[in-house]
Amino acid sequence: MIVPSRPFLQRCFPDFITRNGTLTVANKTNFKDGHGKVRSVVDLRDAANKVTAMQQGTESGITSLLDAKEVGVKIFEDYASSWFWILIGLVISMLVSLIFILLLRFTAGVLFWMVIFGVIVAVGYGIWHCYWEYSTLKGKPDSDITISDIGFQTDFRVYLQLSQTWLIFMISLAVIEAIIIIVLIFLRSRVRIAIALLKEGSKAIGCIMSTLFYPIITFLLLALCIAYWAVTAVFLASSGEAVYKVMSTLPDCKYTNLTCDPETFSQSNVTKLCPGSQCTFAFYGGESLYHRYIFVLQLCNLLVFLWLVNFTIALGQCTLAGAFASYYWALRKPEDIPPCPLASSFGRALRYHTGSLAFGALILSIVQFIRIILEYLDHKLKGAHNAFTRFLLCCLKCCFWCLEHFIKFMNRNAYIMISIYGKNFCASARDAFFLLMRNVMRVAVLDKVTDFLLFLGKLLISGSVGVLAFFFFTRQIPVIQEEVPSLNYYWVPLLTVIFGSYMIAHGFFNVYAMCVDTLFLCFCEDLERNDGSPSKPYYMPPGLHRILNKN
Repeated sequence: MIVPSRPFLQRCFPDFITRNGTLTVANKTNFKDGHGKVRSVVDLRDAANKVTAMQQGTESGITSLLDAKEVGVKIFEDYASSWFWILIGLVISMLVSLIFILLLRFTAGVLFWMVIFGVIVAVGYGIWHCYWEYSTLKGKPDSDITISDIGFQTDFRVYLQLSQTWLIFMISLAVIEAIIIIVLIFLRSRVRIAIALLKEGSKAIGCIMSTLFYPIITFLLLALCIAYWAVTAVFLASSGEAVYKVMSTLPDCKYTNLTCDPETFSQSNVTKLCPGSQCTFAFYGGESLYHRYIFVLQLCNLLVFLWLVNFTIALGQCTLAGAFASYYWALRKPEDIPPCPLASSFGRALRYHTGSLAFGALILSIVQFIRIILEYLDHKLKGAHNAFTRFLLCCLKCCFWCLEHFIKFMNRNAYIMISIYGKNFCASARDAFFLLMRNVMRVAVLDKVTDFLLFLGKLLISGSVGVLAFFFFTRQIPVIQEEVPSLNYYWVPLLTVIFGSYMIAHGFFNVYAMCVDTLFLCFCEDLERNDGSPSKPYYMPPGLHRILNKN
């Protein structure tokens, strides 16, 4: 009689057993294990299934880990072979950004309209190219597969062979194009006002060229803040005594995860009862110490880090605002501008306004810290089925997001008022708020339209450098085709160049945005303090007064 069987622990147990000539279901048969306990075949079969599932899960986890390690090694190889060309791309983006800002001094209006139409043409070309790729792949076999069907692939060139990918790109670019055109149609007069203010800002930057290089100082100070946070976090995480625990590959080892001593582990009975087990490092400090103190200290370290970062940014904003305010309040430009305005403003900010900057940075840091805690709670409660809790958490996240952006806006204008009058943070924030409220229409126009124009400039610079990097790393430039390094993933250096170019352009244009905001607040204050008479003359240029005051 052939009896079907199932494997368990390298042994075969029959599904059906003949007992006294009667066919009996093995599920109802009991056995005794080595400890004398009665076990049914159902228990044995469940245990076998659990062991099989555990082995499959371990194998899949190991496979995923090896795949991730392989991808990481390939990415590191790409960086090692292309770092020189990435550096060249970033230097090109820095030079393009610098030339762009210098040209604004002479051709601000023409250059910005060229940027606007250049972005429109570039996005339009992207739409046409995506449509061409979509129509080309539409008739090919295996191109109609959806992205969800193939899942995640490390080689992103696979997605470029799908028609759905190009359809998504085409729709996204069409939406961006429509938004840009609609904004330009409805805000065309406001764009002219913003361009007039940008022209004046370009003149201010031309007179104080050292302001363009101040982001380097901010970058170095931020690097120090990050280094301090990282070193403190490592020291906190490694504080206390090292804790070792037993790790075993056997599923039935009762000593697994128990605390052990690596010096005496080899002499204990654990290695005999659980062959192959090891005493490995788990963490520092002990469980009670870690949960009670280390986690709280790490949170305090995070709050201090946010405070230092925001203070560094506030110092830069106040320094730049002081330099540009000295330009605006010079009656005869550039003769009356004091020498070394950036260095003088930096010294005043450190000597007289450190407390105000630290107080404003602390308020913003507390709000950001609460937002991080809310994100942590949201991550922990993702599996919760309480709809009210998730709704309340979502509302809190939204409210604190709005509060953070409002505080950033008010702090920025408060630092400008601090650099003009030298008052404390609270008085300067109050004066800035009421000044903005008295000119709320001008604020709404210049703040958004100027940000939109500067964003288009960042987009054009990073996009143009990104297109150049794409043609280079895909070997489509015949002149230097032989110089292109061999890469596993060409998108690794490409994305690095695009992101780095955007950040460099963002650093340069942040100086420009701070200049425009400072000049705007000085303009509003000038209108309220002076009337254009010989005893109270306007400090603004006549052309700027005519355009802004009229609108």
